[in-house]
Amino acid sequence: MSSNKIITDLLPQKFGKTGLIWTAILILLCLNGLYCYIKQIRFGLGVTGLRDYASWGIYISNFVFFVAISLVGSLITAIFRLTGVEWRTPLTRISEIIAVSAILFASLIIIVDMGRPDRFWHLFVYSRLQSPIMWDVIVITTYLTLSVLFLYFPLLADIPILIKNSKPGSAIQKFYKFIGAFWKGTAEQFRISENAVKTISVMIIPIALAIHTVTSWLFATTYRPGWDSTNFGAYFVSGAFLVGAGGVVVAMYVFRRAYQLEAYITDKHFNNMSKVVVMLALLYLYFNVNEYLVPAFKMKKAEEHHLHSLFTGEFSLLFWSAIILGMIVPVIVLLFPKGRKPFPAFIMGLLVVVGAWFKRFLIVTPTMLSPFLPMHDVPESYKHYTPTWEEWSITIGSLAGTLLIITIFTRLFPIIPIHETIEEMEHSKPEKHEAN
Repeated sequence: MSSNKIITDLLPQKFGKTGLIWTAILILLCLNGLYCYIKQIRFGLGVTGLRDYASWGIYISNFVFFVAISLVGSLITAIFRLTGVEWRTPLTRISEIIAVSAILFASLIIIVDMGRPDRFWHLFVYSRLQSPIMWDVIVITTYLTLSVLFLYFPLLADIPILIKNSKPGSAIQKFYKFIGAFWKGTAEQFRISENAVKTISVMIIPIALAIHTVTSWLFATTYRPGWDSTNFGAYFVSGAFLVGAGGVVVAMYVFRRAYQLEAYITDKHFNNMSKVVVMLALLYLYFNVNEYLVPAFKMKKAEEHHLHSLFTGEFSLLFWSAIILGMIVPVIVLLFPKGRKPFPAFIMGLLVVVGAWFKRFLIVTPTMLSPFLPMHDVPESYKHYTPTWEEWSITIGSLAGTLLIITIFTRLFPIIPIHETIEEMEHSKPEKHEAN
């Protein structure tokens, strides 16, 4: 495949009719979420379904989900790069933009959950390093910074190609020249960029593990049934890697179909990523067994209500659906070669991602409704949690915002690295010649 062919195939394309409709829908969902957030600021958290007992709801569930799926950047780009996985190239930028957009909205949804946005400033003015909340702020800020750099440095090599192939004097060409003003494409710059990416790859892995471990400590250091666990760090991290891998599989299929990238995102990539999903799903299942079997075996009085609500009670349908459809079914389907084809793998990836979101909901809500002291002399509404229209609108708006960032990014930049792909193709030519 020639360099010109690769450039033509991978250059960002203008939105067609479908793309414009998709973008318009995302913008409307974001605006609806913004309207509901303004309403929440005006009238307070009383517009939500949050009450004295269920003081955390789908905002926190959404936060944990965003933090989880953001770990895909370190999984695909950092770990695969450091271990020399050769087929990672078409997936790196996909995983990086998912990571950046997800961790950005994780930061925003926490501000939404605070009720008054000025309280975010209080985290810095009145912060205490003894608090796990401040640990979370520190690691999220660090991870966001590293993720942006991880996205930006490999993108520099594609900037001259984008400038050359954009309309002279256009706004988009000026934008490319601005963000890559210092990049001359010299051998020394490539060497520095490569060393920077390797350094960030090493740095981002412990930060990625820390961000979800610290998030789990926000729960585990709170003395409540279902959260009083030393298993939470590994439980959260394994689940994060699973949803991240599932998210990449979904994105691979969407970009492959939308931009006709069958020659670059091949069946081999779906086959390999499906195997990764199986491994991570089995690992997460193992930690789920640990998380629920031990307290179920002991059946302490405080844990009894919580476990019954999950296994046979109010949340049982959601719980077993998340376990079976979000973990067990994908493992069974993806174990077979036909299940690792693009479309079945895409469906299994969707199940993993949707199941993961509801799994985070199940980590938060049932525990809040199972306090150590029984609920007496309180309104019936305090014993249940049902998100209001405003909560759902803000949550859906945040999810739409994440997708909007990814959508706009693919309109401006190639979703598969052009320079790396050309370099990879050129290196593979001598090997093919020798094999012949």
